[in-house]
Amino acid sequence: MKVKGKLVFLLALLLVALVAVAGCGGSSDSGSSGSGSGDAPEEAPKTVKTIRISNGINDKHPAYLAGLEFAKIVESKTDTLKVEVYHSGQLGDDRTATEALQLGTLEAVVTSTSPIANFIPEYAIFDLPFIFADYQVADSVLDGPFGDQMLEMLPDQGLIGLAFWENGFRNVTNSKRAIATVADTDGLKIRTMENKVHLDAWKALGANPTPMAFTELFTAMQQRTVDGQENPLITIELSKFYEVQDHVSLTNHVYTPFVFLISKIFWDGLTAEEQQIIQEAAYESRDWQRAEIRKQTEGSLDTLKANGMTVTELTDEARAEFEAAVRPVIDKYKTEIGAELVDFMFEEIDKARK
Repeated sequence: MKVKGKLVFLLALLLVALVAVAGCGGSSDSGSSGSGSGDAPEEAPKTVKTIRISNGINDKHPAYLAGLEFAKIVESKTDTLKVEVYHSGQLGDDRTATEALQLGTLEAVVTSTSPIANFIPEYAIFDLPFIFADYQVADSVLDGPFGDQMLEMLPDQGLIGLAFWENGFRNVTNSKRAIATVADTDGLKIRTMENKVHLDAWKALGANPTPMAFTELFTAMQQRTVDGQENPLITIELSKFYEVQDHVSLTNHVYTPFVFLISKIFWDGLTAEEQQIIQEAAYESRDWQRAEIRKQTEGSLDTLKANGMTVTELTDEARAEFEAAVRPVIDKYKTEIGAELVDFMFEEIDKARK
């Protein structure tokens, strides 16, 4: 009987243990059913990707301000992207910044098209003189099939072109005389970018083009090392060139776009949704930037006049004379750039003028 009693006792203990285990299991199921009695699993922190945008211009220029607009748009649509905008070449000049994009050590740059010609020779097409007649033609051509074709050349160089922004029409200043005809440029030492198309164009006009870093230009004009320079009106104003230059001629001899570039290495690491947000923001900020720079350009001309600069506008006859003088330069570089591409651009320009 004692053995039988012990057996009954052990069976009772086993039954109690099984009931306890079943009870614990029920409690666990209840907690996972969403009743709120258990702690919710923590979400993994989101990875934030930073886009640093380099600009060579100062913090008053519409290209820099448009970068801030771009940042506002992007950050309002996602919390996975952060945008930082730098000015005055803080992250390097345009060429250095573009090379950093190719290496993946920098995310974005807003650069003039001229430095891109160092990587893609076809981009010298934007340096051809007296091509675009006005803003409407420039916008139509750059935002159409021709502009798309130019942007499609960039990925092979490790770059993604988001949109064409605006640097503007270039005009010439000097400290010697008003420029109203081609003869007035004869012998003038004009600072230019180190760009062979620009150099040849000014030589064709009888000037003595002098390549020089932009950072050295103000002092060079102050010391009369050079007689003048050429840049968009807003750059002339913001750089206070009116302090060392007496004359500005509205030649509008070259229209220079900005290109908003992003590193292909960085771009390929984004989600499709992030890429779409960035692309749409680039278009929105492009429209904002163009409107802002054109408004400021009108104010820049008033500022130059108010600071004593003589403003000269070219007559239709004088403009035709300038265009004829540089035509051999266009013919020369048409072959080097690519005749088919140059012809395509002129076809698109003709369409835009109609």
